[in-house]
Amino acid sequence: MKKAKKAITLILILVLSLALPGCGKDEAAVKTQLIINDGEFSEMQLIHYMAKLLVEEHTDLTVNIKEQMSGVNLFRELTNNQNGDLFNSYDGTLLTTFLKLDPDEVPEGMTLYDFANQEALKKFNVRLLDKLGLNNTYALAVPQSIADQYGLTTISDPVAPQLIFGAEHEFYSEEGSMKYGPFVEFYGLKFKDSLSVDLGLKYAAIENGNFQVTEVYATDGLNKKAQLKVLEDDKGFFPEYNGAFLVRADLFEDFKETAPNLEEVLNMLGGKFTNEIMTDLTYAVDVEGRSVAEVAEEFLKSQDLI
Repeated sequence: MKKAKKAITLILILVLSLALPGCGKDEAAVKTQLIINDGEFSEMQLIHYMAKLLVEEHTDLTVNIKEQMSGVNLFRELTNNQNGDLFNSYDGTLLTTFLKLDPDEVPEGMTLYDFANQEALKKFNVRLLDKLGLNNTYALAVPQSIADQYGLTTISDPVAPQLIFGAEHEFYSEEGSMKYGPFVEFYGLKFKDSLSVDLGLKYAAIENGNFQVTEVYATDGLNKKAQLKVLEDDKGFFPEYNGAFLVRADLFEDFKETAPNLEEVLNMLGGKFTNEIMTDLTYAVDVEGRSVAEVAEEFLKSQDLI
């Protein structure tokens, strides 16, 4: 009899605990930390740190920016491993590298941004937030002295056989269509030679004359330091690369209790950049040696965002 009473008492306690607000809830399921895996470039690092400052200023969340990794690994962590909540990406990268589609597959009347978003949501359950305003597309560049020597203004100017091409290892990979092989095939270029270098050595190598042509990002402050002339993509090989946060589609559902305004906060950066603004910001980090944290905070304060 005593055992029966004890069992009934335990059942009543369990039922009451589940009925009371906040009781019986899996506390581990209430997320209070946003995870951002960092990128290898100062532009991504700046935007990630700005996201950290904004989120911690305007929500009750903390933000953990983790180790740097390549774009492909960032995407893998976000989609396959679920280790990370978002990272700064680009619609052109999403389309060509992650979805392995070509710009000519974008339906007529639809933007690359909208098409990439549509396909990413269907295939990987991720989507882009608002455009940040910059278009960090690939570009080909040469030292100004080389441009003057050969009269170079466009990529298709016929001097490739006299020049050596060099770029970081990732540009030679087979991940996506905006890479070295498809590029030279599209333009019919035959360089004197091509070299693959570590990303951190690329600008030093071109300044030292190890090669005369390289692939750059349009908003890289090191272009300014190295006095490179960006050549016109006269045949339109490279698509737009509009910067935007790439997030899991269920991200805001996960944080609806702890940060119901999270999407609004992240979109506070929407439209805040131009290529010129971002070039100056990356120049401050990569050339002037200022910290990512300092430059990011200064910019946000200048925009009255924090």
